Amino acid sequence: MPTGAHLLLVDDDPDLLRLLSMRLTANGYRVTAVGSAEAALARISIELPALVISDIRLPERDGMALFQQIRSQYPALPVILLTAHGTIPDAVEATSLGAYAYLTKPFDAKVLLERIEQALSLTAPSAVRTTGDEDWRSEIISRSQSMAELLAEARLVAASDASVLIRGESGTGKELLARAIHRASRRAKAPFIAVNCGAIPEQLLESELFGHVKGAFTGAVTSREGLVQAADGGTLFLDEIGDMPLLLQVKLLRVLQERVVRQLGSDAGRPVDVRILSATHRDLDAAMLEGQFREDLYYRLNVITLTLPPLAQRREDIGLLATQFLHMLAKKYQKTVNGFAPDALEALTRASWPGNVRQLYNVIEHVCALATAPLVPLSLIQRALRVPTLEVLSYTEAKQRFERNYLVQLLKLTDGNVSDAARLAERNRTEFYRLLQKYDLNASQFRGEPAPVADERQE
Repeated sequence: MPTGAHLLLVDDDPDLLRLLSMRLTANGYRVTAVGSAEAALARISIELPALVISDIRLPERDGMALFQQIRSQYPALPVILLTAHGTIPDAVEATSLGAYAYLTKPFDAKVLLERIEQALSLTAPSAVRTTGDEDWRSEIISRSQSMAELLAEARLVAASDASVLIRGESGTGKELLARAIHRASRRAKAPFIAVNCGAIPEQLLESELFGHVKGAFTGAVTSREGLVQAADGGTLFLDEIGDMPLLLQVKLLRVLQERVVRQLGSDAGRPVDVRILSATHRDLDAAMLEGQFREDLYYRLNVITLTLPPLAQRREDIGLLATQFLHMLAKKYQKTVNGFAPDALEALTRASWPGNVRQLYNVIEHVCALATAPLVPLSLIQRALRVPTLEVLSYTEAKQRFERNYLVQLLKLTDGNVSDAARLAERNRTEFYRLLQKYDLNASQFRGEPAPVADERQE
């Protein structure tokens, strides 16, 4: 049954577009209709649909070229092609290259609906489904195929107790993935304890992890359990594991091998049952070669590796994430902001995002704090991204600005000599004077002559 899936229709026949849009909307789908391949690609860059239905014959770039670009950029996005009798060979070729299906015009609407339902049921990314079974990854907002595949793998990994190393650039959401794995595991009701190994000073990290007994060091006035003990029965997430000092790497390895933790200053051990998830943005292979990370610990932690893609490789998620963050932050700042202007959303989807999802959140917070209208404008996005505002002029305005600046430069160069300026511009004096009049320029202003004195009687 249709579930409000977003369909993109592409056809240069406005009557067919209108008819199909009405029919599909009546069957519970959300429909966007465009008349060209270029418009389709623009829409896809803003919001990835669940399915594309495109005519093969389109103006300028045809439906086959559109299909090939979709296949290269969005390999999991299903495409149904509509074809006239003369383009059947192209449609057959497209299906051999990965198009979901083709229908020959005129087609039976019932058959189209069946093909749509089949395509969605077989190819829609699991990350888009929102059944109760997806609660484990509810914090991870995504519709991209790369994230859907990663989450499917994470769900399988969660069922075991194997140690997992999560790789990814800073800001990609490594802790969110670790929390999701914990919630999908048999340990979900036990504690999830996160430790940032790079944020705690080296002299305190051992005590934080393993605890200490009274008198173990100056200031240890009472005994204290560490975070490893606090995670007993649950999951311990060691973020930025690559920043852990070598001495503590040895102690952590002993805990993993013996399943026993010893408090700082104590000879007695306590059994612990913890699953270790760790994360890093560092190249641990290079760190091992440099002697900064123990090889034996690396293989203990890296039983399974999951790699989070950078935000720039999952652009179809950007609009979804930005909108979610906007609604969340609008509530925080008590603002009536409910969306983005189309060019603002496009600017977000095209940005480079070196800081990944964390940077996107910070940009949306900046925008939300300064917003004064229900729709966020492009200028505010550019300001938050620290992008210089591009002044967009019409062709006529740009031409006029160029002519005025060109005339000014010529008159400066010739010290206001109209004959010389006209010769350099390869124009006769009469035409050159007309241009000066058009822009209200007076050659005498460039000769160092005093400006005419205003008639006092006119003041």
